[in-house]
Amino acid sequence: MALPNAFAQYNNSKIMTASPAELVLMLYEGAIKFCNIAIVSLEHKEIAKAHTYIIKTERIVDHLRATLDMKYPVAEEFDKVYEYLQRRLIQANMKKDPEILKEVCGHIRSVRDTWKEVMRINRVGGV
Repeated sequence: MALPNAFAQYNNSKIMTASPAELVLMLYEGAIKFCNIAIVSLEHKEIAKAHTYIIKTERIVDHLRATLDMKYPVAEEFDKVYEYLQRRLIQANMKKDPEILKEVCGHIRSVRDTWKEVMRINRVGGV
């Protein structure tokens, strides 16, 4: 089918042409999406699927944390937030607890919304 291929090409183009700020925003959006899928999976007792999507969320948070530029003081605060999110994701995965995931997802949404506001104020990436 041509449609899935066209969608893949569109997504690839979107990523390749995005600014660094837009890429960070995409990572937040992906983490929220994966976290929501994990929540729904747990609610439907799809444990393996939930595990997969919790791990995907963890990897995004790991990447966000690993790419912090520590020469800026605010990076230390983001590091603390990401460390907390990593810890809670591990707990959610061990306990298979959707409430922990809802908390994590709320925090990621909050950080994403702050990031979007920073982008808007600085007019980065057309947001």
